[in-house]
Amino acid sequence: MSHALDLDAEGHAPPAAAATTQKRSRVRYFVLLMIFIVTTFNYADRATLSITGPTMQKEFGFDTIQLGYIFSAFSWAYVLSQIPGGWLLDRFGARKVYAASIFFWSLFTFVQSSVGVLTSAATAVATLFVMRFFVGMAESPAFPANAKVVASWFPTSERGTASAIFNAAQYFAAVVFTPLMAWVVHAFGWHWVYVSMGLVGMALAAAWWLLIHSPAKHPLVNKPELEHIEAGGGLVHMGERGGPNAAALPKGQTAFYVRQLLTNRMLFGVCLGQFSINVLTYFFLTWFPVYLVQERHMSILKAGFMVSLPAICGFLGGVLGGVFSDYLMRRGLSQTVARKTPIVIGMLLSVSMIGCNYTDANWLIVSLMALAFFGKGFGALGWAVMADVAPKEVIGLAGSIFNTYGAVAGIVTPIVIGYILAATHSFNGALIFVAANAVITVLAYLVIVKDIRRIELKH
Repeated sequence: MSHALDLDAEGHAPPAAAATTQKRSRVRYFVLLMIFIVTTFNYADRATLSITGPTMQKEFGFDTIQLGYIFSAFSWAYVLSQIPGGWLLDRFGARKVYAASIFFWSLFTFVQSSVGVLTSAATAVATLFVMRFFVGMAESPAFPANAKVVASWFPTSERGTASAIFNAAQYFAAVVFTPLMAWVVHAFGWHWVYVSMGLVGMALAAAWWLLIHSPAKHPLVNKPELEHIEAGGGLVHMGERGGPNAAALPKGQTAFYVRQLLTNRMLFGVCLGQFSINVLTYFFLTWFPVYLVQERHMSILKAGFMVSLPAICGFLGGVLGGVFSDYLMRRGLSQTVARKTPIVIGMLLSVSMIGCNYTDANWLIVSLMALAFFGKGFGALGWAVMADVAPKEVIGLAGSIFNTYGAVAGIVTPIVIGYILAATHSFNGALIFVAANAVITVLAYLVIVKDIRRIELKH
């Protein structure tokens, strides 16, 4: 049989032959960049209060317990809104819901600039709590949407890296925005942190709406890339109704599926691990700058810059953890081993933060925190695991249940630490509490989670 290429009368290759030589487009990497940028602003908006908090505490007279409750306001709403947010994602798709989410959390961030201007100091606590509550409500679909978009745009062999990159945005936000917001507070006042973050975020919502589509509908995706994604397990219709493989949530079945998800042992272990990992996250987002200012007597400007080193290490750890996980999978290790190994290694490294209780040297404290947050980033593969295990019919809903566990840590962590500080007037017990949760994550994945595989639902 001849393998020579047949040409038409004008010397051109026929369409089928031309398709075989078409270079694969790389639109999925642009989509990942957009997720990374959005998630960076997501975490920057969460962290605004940790930067402005010490200044606002002096201005309005908050005590540590009041500040702890204000820190927790975001997560109360975040928890309560997770399942409704997941239902919206499965019902209307990530493009629409995420654009609305970005717009409204940015709007409520902007409105926080009015605290103390339009309200008296006496009502500032309640007003700030309510505004933070609304930010949490608006942000609730964000991470389930990230997981849904990654499950749609990336084959299984690339999801660990993709998920690690968007999850590492929390550290990138700290690297870029913590010193920047600290400088804004120092130079212009805390109000301008909320004004600037709110305005930029609303512009970002418009960009998401205009630029992001499902792989099957994106105008810049070519056939080789679409086939590469779909052949590797990507859900290329991103939950949009009307696609042949779309996984829209069946009417009247939400409660039935929620019960199945909540009673699944593997998913419970993964969710428990996410709760414990997020204890570390919310310590970093809330009390860590306060720790540097109050316990280590740094200025707010210096603390803002000192947060950057642990944040950089967390970012590097986050990216390397995903790359290492996908490398193990490409080397032929099982999905279970490839995902669990970085999680266990990373969480054990995070326990090093307890060493801060035994030194007064600021350089050593920052170094130990850098190692701890490198480990936390390296092991934070929960969203990659969710993209692997969530039932294709209800990716948004499963991601919301998973994120609910993580968000509960956002309620528990700042309040528990606030009470520890009020009782002991020291952060020593707080650091032990945070490090203990790193150990709980290890136990959750080694003892409760068995094989990591996609959950099959009963219909």
